[in-house]
Amino acid sequence: MQSIRFLGASFLTILIFGCNSVDKRLSSENAAALKIEKTISEIKPERRNLPSSFGKYWYAGTAEITSYKLIQSRYGELREGAAVTIFVTEDFDSNNQVKSDRRADSDTPMLKLNLTKKFNTGIYPYSIMTSTFNAVNDTRHSLKITNSVQEWCGQTYMQLNNQNQFEIQANSYFQSEGDQNITLEKTWLEDELWNRIRLNPKELPTGTFKMIPAFETIRLAHKEIKKYLVEGTLLIEEKTSNYTISYPELNRKLSITFSNNFPHSIEKWEETHANGQVTRATKIKRMQSSYWSQNSNKFSVLRDSLGL
Repeated sequence: MQSIRFLGASFLTILIFGCNSVDKRLSSENAAALKIEKTISEIKPERRNLPSSFGKYWYAGTAEITSYKLIQSRYGELREGAAVTIFVTEDFDSNNQVKSDRRADSDTPMLKLNLTKKFNTGIYPYSIMTSTFNAVNDTRHSLKITNSVQEWCGQTYMQLNNQNQFEIQANSYFQSEGDQNITLEKTWLEDELWNRIRLNPKELPTGTFKMIPAFETIRLAHKEIKKYLVEGTLLIEEKTSNYTISYPELNRKLSITFSNNFPHSIEKWEETHANGQVTRATKIKRMQSSYWSQNSNKFSVLRDSLGL
């Protein structure tokens, strides 16, 4: 099987006009940070060309639900659990950045991902959910991301809103993290990669660039909310592709395997942590469902169909 490896290694040189006193004592890391490649934040978002099959699949009145067997690294041990991805299109009130109750001409068609994880650490459980919203028709960064983590010690919550800059609200029961309101320049977001795969895998960034890590990672690893340098690679094989991002500063790597053909379904993913342990999620079952209308007890058997 022949594999084609795409390594996007194009870099932009930053020109500084009217400044002749650049600090020559920059560390090698800071110097590398000045060689920032072109990202979507530096160009005008483009209209996305969608395949003719897009509407038939994503506007059929159902959501795509996929269950995964989860092996999660936490506190130095591997835990068994379950992960679920729910991809669905919906109308989004761009002004208030919430789901529209009633469709309006000003709404933005959105692809939303709800990614959930459930696993136990000894006597007590963990429940994690991340929601990511990306415009269907253009290549803007995620318009909104939310993440919550609940366990018996307490809970945390993070929210990003895409305004003139990224506006991030972070709340935690840890004193060292507390309540934060942060503004960051727009850049790549790890949480948006999943939606970009489903919308157009050709948009995935490769080479060296800056990225804000997944909100789940920031919270579980207690990392600073900021941009980190990343190396991205895309390996295309006969039926599937593997997209990998590596964070040298965090000593962390994420690999997502997805189908080459539309609708580019997510088959599995792996996350290598700083301690060398690997979190793995492997597909169990996938179905199309209007789950919001299936909340009666009689529909509980559908969870068996998903292996949950």
